[in-house]
Amino acid sequence: MPSGCCIRALWILNNQDTVIFSRKFPVVEKRWRVSCEKESDDNLKYYLLPNDSELAAAFIDRKKREGSARGFGIRVSQSVRGSDSWLDDPITRHVISLFINGEEKVENNLLWPLVLHIKGSYSILVLPLVEPRHLKSYSRMCGKSDCGSAVGSDENLSSLLLDLPSITGGFIVAQAIGDVILGEVMEPEVLVAASPSVGGLLDSLTGSIGISGISARAKPVASPVSASTVSGTSSSGTVMFDSPKAVSRPLEKDVLRSFISSAMPFGTPLDLSYSNISAIKTTGFSSSDTPPIERKQPAWKPYLYRGKQRILFTVHDTVHAALYDRDEIPDVITISGQVNCRAELEGLPDVSFPLTGLDAARIESLTFHPCAQVPEHGGDKQGITFSPPLGNFVLMHYQAHCSVGPPVKGFYQLSMVSENEGAFLFRLSLLEGYKAPMVMEFCTVTMPFPRRKVLSFDGTPSIGTVSNTEYSVEWKIVTNTRSVSGKTIEATFPGTVRFAPWQPQRTPSYVSALGIMADEDSDHETESGGSMVNVEDYIMEKMTKDLHAADLEDPFCWQGYNYAKVSFKMIGPSLSGMAIDPKSVNIFPTVKAPVEISTQVTAGDYILWNTLGKCPVTATPNA
Repeated sequence: MPSGCCIRALWILNNQDTVIFSRKFPVVEKRWRVSCEKESDDNLKYYLLPNDSELAAAFIDRKKREGSARGFGIRVSQSVRGSDSWLDDPITRHVISLFINGEEKVENNLLWPLVLHIKGSYSILVLPLVEPRHLKSYSRMCGKSDCGSAVGSDENLSSLLLDLPSITGGFIVAQAIGDVILGEVMEPEVLVAASPSVGGLLDSLTGSIGISGISARAKPVASPVSASTVSGTSSSGTVMFDSPKAVSRPLEKDVLRSFISSAMPFGTPLDLSYSNISAIKTTGFSSSDTPPIERKQPAWKPYLYRGKQRILFTVHDTVHAALYDRDEIPDVITISGQVNCRAELEGLPDVSFPLTGLDAARIESLTFHPCAQVPEHGGDKQGITFSPPLGNFVLMHYQAHCSVGPPVKGFYQLSMVSENEGAFLFRLSLLEGYKAPMVMEFCTVTMPFPRRKVLSFDGTPSIGTVSNTEYSVEWKIVTNTRSVSGKTIEATFPGTVRFAPWQPQRTPSYVSALGIMADEDSDHETESGGSMVNVEDYIMEKMTKDLHAADLEDPFCWQGYNYAKVSFKMIGPSLSGMAIDPKSVNIFPTVKAPVEISTQVTAGDYILWNTLGKCPVTATPNA
């Protein structure tokens, strides 16, 4: 059987565990049936794929057995031999199995591997094609009496999944379908200057898929990286910034059928880009779209662009920082970035340019889009040649050190003055050492208190405005771009925050004894005396059962960790030193096309740890 990815079937269930959409691929299923018939083993027989009601019943049975849709992921007292949790591996929360009890009433009708992807209120199940020996191997592991996978064991789940590239393909298919269901199809952000529309093919195409006109839009689509919302639902103490859950909307079955038919005909994924598929359906093909005889049209460019020509590059740095303000703990600042591109070029041209700023002291790693050809690089420059696809795409990713100081530095202090009142102090410096043309568009500091309900706060900052939510206090330092262009800003904010009376939460150990757990994607939560908890809480409890609870003077996060998160966006030179000279960009065959370069810097996990509290730190060996 080929090593690529083929899909036997897929199902979509709603939050009532009812199958609302399914698709089976007979061509792939026939290959599975032939493979099963070739196996001379009575323990493996071919069974028809379940109908929608049979699969829904099996999914519900698994939820009851495993405690939630995803399951325990580890072996607990309720785990039974043959179940996913019996393997004692968290990956079984994402690659699951179902026992089908259909009309044939067979005991060994095991459906595996099923990739489970939960998106909004929908559960997406994708069944990729594997070899019969993989299914038999999984079945043997589920029946073993020992727990987990021993080191050096001949059979273990990790090795089995590494041998199955179709699992990765299944996850990609499930994620693409989830994005189509909720309408979350987004392209990489490319900044475009305000100008009259140039018309052409892509102006009409992008509108049909929910993307604003690439030439007419004055502002880019909002970047998901710069979201300033901080989730306060994590009780494990790790710093987690969850994006808001997507609002569920009715399933558009015709749109989904059309996407599946085009993206994965006969069950083989070809192109899962919703933008490409929508554009092809909108424009079709004409005789003028035929590529030159001497050129082979690449898979990432299914049709040719026609219209006014130009190339857009955006260098996007994302700054991650852990600032401690302690002599014994050094601050940590890193940058993860990407170069986004949009090449509106006719035909099948090649684009080349030297990428500067690759000093070994700053750039740690580079990865490129499949369309790029990159020779072995050395020194400060790197030559890149690529045949650009249509639309916005990520040309390269990189990891780097910050070439200058942190954009926001200072300290944050918080201590409890009483059981339900805390005093805090911020003293920050923004853009110290930075000069024009660097401009900060906005800067916000958020204090999350996931376990304490905020009643009120008192204090006046030296600059900006302050507001609070139920579990956080938000300080908007910069809201006007003109006020921070090319100059340093000193900001202080002393104050107090008052909380509702402290109510220690019960540990989930008593719940796990009953085998009742809630799925992390569920919208239903029980706040007091309830029996539904997050499975991550249970796993974290097992890992930290010997650690003491947080002290009263800092009872906010797990083990007393407390922090503030900084969000900002800046326009100007990149902090990584990554740069593209527009004059050095060459196009072959030669064509007159303007080149626009833009750069933006946003905050990723930018954390100010409480100087007066506990903080996590990684010990590094001496050089």
